[in-house]
Amino acid sequence: MYTSEKRFSNSLKSIARDQHLKTYLQNSSELYPLLAKGAKRFVAGERREDGLVRAKEFHTQGHAVSLEYIGENTITKEECVRSKEEFKGLITDLGRLGMKATVSFDLSHIGMMVSDDLAFIHLEELASAAAKNGISLMISMEESQKTDRILSLYKRISKTHSNVGITLQVHLNRTSIDLEDILSLSGNIRLVKGAYQEGEEQYIPRSSELNNRYIHFVTTCLEHDHPISVATHDETILTELKKKDLLRNPRVEVEMLDGVRPDLLRRLHDEDVNTKVYVTYGSEWYLYVVHRIAEYPPNIYTFISDVIEESM
Repeated sequence: MYTSEKRFSNSLKSIARDQHLKTYLQNSSELYPLLAKGAKRFVAGERREDGLVRAKEFHTQGHAVSLEYIGENTITKEECVRSKEEFKGLITDLGRLGMKATVSFDLSHIGMMVSDDLAFIHLEELASAAAKNGISLMISMEESQKTDRILSLYKRISKTHSNVGITLQVHLNRTSIDLEDILSLSGNIRLVKGAYQEGEEQYIPRSSELNNRYIHFVTTCLEHDHPISVATHDETILTELKKKDLLRNPRVEVEMLDGVRPDLLRRLHDEDVNTKVYVTYGSEWYLYVVHRIAEYPPNIYTFISDVIEESM
């Protein structure tokens, strides 16, 4: 990223957590529907049916699918129960449709903001439902101050359920130790560069150093014969993995976000790479969309164009 893009990205990450701004936008009868038009590229819709329709489209094209009902930092038990029930309904519907699918979620969406015990109870319930329906689960990673708790809950569920995976953020300094710590567990590991704003002493910024670290982590997983999801749109990383003849390893899948680089996704699929699309739905799209733009600032042009074209 250029310096101006880095500043823009960091600014977006800051406002992403501004609850007052989020509430203002969601309650604005003028701004909310306008911005929702731009969000359509990244979010299938607000209803479960919207997500399932989009997932079926990708499934028909030969891609695996990861679906998420968007939300995080749910602060009441009642809201956490509702979120858990929505995920259970999603799991049941995916099983009924017979799709090769993963359900992704934040632990803070299903109980961790209330207590770790509530999060684990809900996680265990979802893991059991997923196993019955032939579905896998993927725990997303959140801000670094939650990492220890998330990994602890992942280790607990891994003792009884092999269908639950975990996401690691490559840019965090601690991740090399975390990766070694979980390689003995059976769940899929999803590697992302990392979208959250962290203290400068905690992470490696976007750079060739970070790309090399990402490639090293992929290699480490495969040396341990561990299944891995390469969740990136970075062609530099993907090209290097291709040169090393790692992309078509049966243990590897390349996961991309719905609405981001569909051309690259199709090309990889045509080259017999295992591909997966990350599809989201729900009304809590604000934080998700802001992070997508922060990760790749040129997405702001696409977002604005979509808003204008939808309004014409």
